Amino acid sequence: MRKALFFGMGWVCLLLGLIGVLLPLLPTTPFIILAAYCFSRSSRRFHQMLVGHRLFGPIIRDWEAHGVIPLKVKWISSTMMLLMISYPVFFKPLHWGIDASMLGVAVIALVYIWSRPSRPRQDSNPSSKPELRPQADSADSA
Repeated sequence: MRKALFFGMGWVCLLLGLIGVLLPLLPTTPFIILAAYCFSRSSRRFHQMLVGHRLFGPIIRDWEAHGVIPLKVKWISSTMMLLMISYPVFFKPLHWGIDASMLGVAVIALVYIWSRPSRPRQDSNPSSKPELRPQADSADSA
């Protein structure tokens, strides 16, 4: 039952992500990553299909391995998000609550996107660190 639920959610997230390619207000990357997570819990075949995808595969692999959102993806998603909400917020006569909701969601999404690292941390190799030697006290050297 649990696998079936994850499998269904994987398809829903994948569909929402693909719709997000056409509707920039709907984010693509988070839904694709969530679909990969759901498929990793339910279907090895579909998870591998996403991880091996030409466009989405590198993003998913970076996310799964390091929690990374590449800088290029950050800039593209931020630009598209801001462009898509700017038109209705500034040029359409909508209720102020709708404008505030759109701006609030965009700010939350942007804060999250930009709070993630852009590339994997470089863990330093312990063997490459210079060896620390205790400094001799000036009184001891005399």
